[in-house]
Amino acid sequence: MQRRIALYGGTFDPVHFGHLSVAEKLLELFALDEALFIPATLAPHKRSREVTSGWHRYAMLALATEHDERLRISTVELDAPEKPYTVETLSHLHEEMGRDARLFFVMGADSWTEIQTWREWKQVLEMSDHIVVTRPGYELDVAHVGHEFQSSVVDLRGAGRDEISSEVERSAGRKIFVTDAVVKDVSATEIRALARRDERERLLELVPPNVADYIEKYRLYR
Repeated sequence: MQRRIALYGGTFDPVHFGHLSVAEKLLELFALDEALFIPATLAPHKRSREVTSGWHRYAMLALATEHDERLRISTVELDAPEKPYTVETLSHLHEEMGRDARLFFVMGADSWTEIQTWREWKQVLEMSDHIVVTRPGYELDVAHVGHEFQSSVVDLRGAGRDEISSEVERSAGRKIFVTDAVVKDVSATEIRALARRDERERLLELVPPNVADYIEKYRLYR
């Protein structure tokens, strides 16, 4: 039986309760075996922004996920000699995991809206299943991907675990699942500002205690 693995990419600068909540909720709703966090060297469309070193971001992810063995981390993008595009990352992970794994690439509604700007975006949509995470009431457009992919979109907004799990079980081919059940708003920008102001009490509402300790110890975001 294939393992079901969510591929959850991002800068994670820093990882916070919003990220963890999404991963844990997806594990539950989609009956996944693991969620694989993939810290980016820097997303190609965000290359104008400075980010914390990959080592620090990886270390914070390791601390934040140590409580659950289903939450794992891949350094596939941090280890790449060049800043990779999603199509390259998916290709590498397919080779690494083989036919024993069914991969679900996780993206937000904003990324879905911009998918046509991605390198080889059609190939990206064909290489794995996808989970688009959106907010309740958000008007999600599918016209921009054309008829070729519109038929692959499975709208699971408002659905519970049993309905989602059943739909995933019986779906054939690469699907694009849309869910509004996993969003928790936390701003990494706000967290970095809190760290600069040394507001630990508020910081602890947004990141795990060991991540807050790490940020303080290495004086990140100062």
